[in-house]
Amino acid sequence: MVTNCLNCSSEVVEEWSWRGLFYRDPQFLCQECEKQLKKIEGERCRGCSRSLESLPSNLVKEDVCLDCNRWDQDPEWKGILHKNDSLYHYNDFLKAYLARYKYRGDYALAKAFSHTIKSYLAKMAYDHIIPIPLSEERLYERGFNQSTAMLEESEVRPSHILTRLHSEKQSKKTRAERLRQVQVFQLRECDVKGKSILLFDDIYTTGTTLRQAAKLLKEAGAEEVSSLTLARG
Repeated sequence: MVTNCLNCSSEVVEEWSWRGLFYRDPQFLCQECEKQLKKIEGERCRGCSRSLESLPSNLVKEDVCLDCNRWDQDPEWKGILHKNDSLYHYNDFLKAYLARYKYRGDYALAKAFSHTIKSYLAKMAYDHIIPIPLSEERLYERGFNQSTAMLEESEVRPSHILTRLHSEKQSKKTRAERLRQVQVFQLRECDVKGKSILLFDDIYTTGTTLRQAAKLLKEAGAEEVSSLTLARG
């Protein structure tokens, strides 16, 4: 069966392998588009998955980037988010792809990441996986939650135990403004005491949003809160 690339609509030519004779992973991007997705490999920050190989030495302390070191130095935030794992570099290709996905309502684009997310999550242990929620206003504006859609396309059932108050878009705020932001999340009735929680979002930038959610969950008794994001900005 002929399929077309979700990004450029060209025909997807399947690559055959011995594994493919018995099990074939669905391909949603052509080879040209697929190779523009750059997985984060090599040495990375143990806190946020940022690639350390291209960072100047003055922005790295042992195996932690300067941003994560600053979080660890703040008593209010130290240990709140155990760690973040990111899958891809937030390069120009992925930035354009996600903008089309999130802001133009092209829900089907989530399929491109389904196999990678599903395979990664199969190696992780957690009690709840929670997509970072949108406010009701933002959800109405977009029509869907991009993080929830990615998990559902990956055949993962998320826990919707967090809600979010409406606020200005994070992309419009400076780093200082994000750090000063008051708590925007609320927890539904759910016992998370002693639980291991995994948060899921599309992009890790400053880590403020994820830490706010993690802080609320830790205050409710969660044992450990980590996160998985599609990209590291």
